[in-house]
Amino acid sequence: MFKQIVTKDAPAAIGPYSQGIVVGNVFYASGAIPVDPATGDIKGTTIEEQAEQSMKNVGGLLKAAGMDYANVVKTTCFLADMGDFAKFNEVYAKYFSADPKPARSCVAVKTIPKGCLCEVEVLAIKE
Repeated sequence: MFKQIVTKDAPAAIGPYSQGIVVGNVFYASGAIPVDPATGDIKGTTIEEQAEQSMKNVGGLLKAAGMDYANVVKTTCFLADMGDFAKFNEVYAKYFSADPKPARSCVAVKTIPKGCLCEVEVLAIKE
């Protein structure tokens, strides 16, 4: 019924949750922050660097679920500063260049775990 996703290609969960869960053909990913899975450290100090690492971590989760960015139907993006919206979009767009692009919500939040500048979660479907 449920398949827990566990991969070293994305940061380990830092709390009582799974990196992701597959139910049938649907993948529910936990939010990916810009932590280097090999070191456990935040990668980068700019929004561009952190967005890049977050998106790479999303890719690791998708791969572990047997999917890729083309399977993503919805994203939720969290920014520590909405002033970073345009720069974040530049990085995000590299990963979702094909049409149709996923639906998306993007909000600014007060804080993100570990003091990160961004976090990205995805919902993906395997057809």
